[in-house]
Amino acid sequence: MPLTQAELGDALGLSTVHVNRTLQELRHDGLIKTQAGKVIIEDWDGLRAAGEFDPTYLHLKKPAPSAREAAPERTNA
Repeated sequence: MPLTQAELGDALGLSTVHVNRTLQELRHDGLIKTQAGKVIIEDWDGLRAAGEFDPTYLHLKKPAPSAREAAPERTNA
């Protein structure tokens, strides 16, 4: 979803300067990188910690296991 820093700031109620400084800090900390107008998450766990994200806030249920995870382990017997 292409957004400028100004549009992101408007959507979040933040100044463009604050958005820019925050993105710079996240890049400096190695949590994200920007490339060709895209933001790439380099460190999900670090980004969660930096944002003090608490998944219980969303009241998410534990995701169902994928087909690979649910399949019994095969052995070469």
